Amino acid sequence: MNDSLVKKIQTIAKQFLPSAAELLEIADQFQKEMTKGLAGGGYLKMLRSFLPIPTGQEKGSYITIDFGGTNIRIQVVELLGVGKTRLKKKLLFPLKNPTANYDYTSPTATAEELFDFIAAQIGKLVETNQSYPLGHTFSFPCRQLSVNRANLLSWTKEIKTAGMEGQEITALLEAALQRANLHQVIPVAIINDTTGTLLTASYRNPRATIGSICGTGHNTCYLEPQEPTTDKPMIINMESGNFNKFFLSPYDKLLDQSSEKPGQQALEKAVAGHYLGEIARLLLFDLWQQGLLFANFGKQVFHQPYSLKTRDLASFLEDNTPQLAVIRSWLQKNCCIPEPTLEECSALKTIARLVTTRSARLITATYAGVLQHIDPELSHPHVIAVDGSLFEKMPLYQTTMQQALADIFQEKARHISLVLVKDGSGTGAAIAAAVCQK
Repeated sequence: MNDSLVKKIQTIAKQFLPSAAELLEIADQFQKEMTKGLAGGGYLKMLRSFLPIPTGQEKGSYITIDFGGTNIRIQVVELLGVGKTRLKKKLLFPLKNPTANYDYTSPTATAEELFDFIAAQIGKLVETNQSYPLGHTFSFPCRQLSVNRANLLSWTKEIKTAGMEGQEITALLEAALQRANLHQVIPVAIINDTTGTLLTASYRNPRATIGSICGTGHNTCYLEPQEPTTDKPMIINMESGNFNKFFLSPYDKLLDQSSEKPGQQALEKAVAGHYLGEIARLLLFDLWQQGLLFANFGKQVFHQPYSLKTRDLASFLEDNTPQLAVIRSWLQKNCCIPEPTLEECSALKTIARLVTTRSARLITATYAGVLQHIDPELSHPHVIAVDGSLFEKMPLYQTTMQQALADIFQEKARHISLVLVKDGSGTGAAIAAAVCQK
């Protein structure tokens, strides 16, 4: 690379590769925000789930709803005890289908119509002579009132069904089940996907104390040993994406200014899959503006917001060909650059590495803050359960997290395990229902 480009990327690297000391400082700040949040202040919402972790011995058949976007999944899950589960039935269906001429996500659809549709799908899976406790994973911003009651604060993820915001979700579901004569289906728990991830992991392993989503979005929950209002163990959903006590680069600030909710969700905007491609695009656009990359090409190069996807960053990082042929082909196809240089291709891969590495290290620092809060001496083994496409599929992401744990805790890091946990939304909802019944 030419000297100017090398110096610029070195400057960016200092902003995007937090040192071990900086990770420790972030962990300390996160722990302080947890304490504030439990007392009713700070940036972390610290929402009560009203649920402890399971014993692993819960048994029975449960029906679950996974409502986290425009596709809904309903399952019949059997808990077998000793941490084992079995999927008995499954149904996946869209909330909008132009071919079938329906759209329950539009502002013209009502809450009653939406839940009547969901109840009709549930009716396809249940038997008339069997009782079904129901666990509901509802992954939208809610105010949790009890283990089975939550008010929708606001819709996200392209859903705009009318008359829902402010409504209590389980009441709407219960009314629809009654209208459908599904009296054998009894809602008993409502959770979010982060809580479901921890429940699923802890059913299999009692050492699981943290659950996290590292995918399109980001959030973390944990088992609070002594929840202040009950003095008993309870899973706390932190809404950790709103944490902001870390260094924000100029690129983070640019992204935030153009986002739907400026000043909110600082951590999520720095680490989540929805945003990583855009952060990388802003970096590359800056390099182009300074004449350090693609100098012979006009504004079309990385000019369009969100034109660079996080999945593109993954493909860049996977490109180990001698001439970076995958990246070169991507630039030719997507940016109309006929002959990208090896230096330019290499710069793309470096930026992808910096952006994704920072994501993994920042998230890991927040895990460290949680561990400092629940086990200051790290005297017990801990399992951190993680679901999401970043953790599962981004090259070197898990390795980077393990290294960050080692940087923070040194030899004690061997007591901490990062584990991929899939289907927390389905299995976790069944476990929540079982824990409630007990």
